[in-house]
Amino acid sequence: MKDITTYSIGELAREFDITTRSIRFYEDQGLLTPTRQGQTRLYTNKDRVRLKLILRGKRLGFSLAETKRLFDLYDMENSSVRQLHTVLELIEDKRSSLHQQLEDIKVLLVELGNLEERCRDELRELDQGTPPAVSQESV
Repeated sequence: MKDITTYSIGELAREFDITTRSIRFYEDQGLLTPTRQGQTRLYTNKDRVRLKLILRGKRLGFSLAETKRLFDLYDMENSSVRQLHTVLELIEDKRSSLHQQLEDIKVLLVELGNLEERCRDELRELDQGTPPAVSQESV
């Protein structure tokens, strides 16, 4: 019989610098499926790899639902073709969303700059003793 390497929840938490509560949450979401030996959870290398992928996906902005979708595809087909096409779709969607957020941020930075300039102009006028032409629009 072949020995299978297993990991405790504490070992995985330390390795990935996350809490055991996070790991249990991923388990509750159906992303990890440890076996149990009494009250002890035993995670296989498959669970370890999935945890690594969950954390990488999270860092890249993928939702847990998107990550679960990829895992489910892999489990159903055990082929990476459909999974890779799905990953490419997710990347395209994420990239599009990030580009829109970037444009929104650029607009906000311009608006903040304009407001800052108006505030500084009014402060200069007040410092010089000239009453500013205050309008509702300036703020």
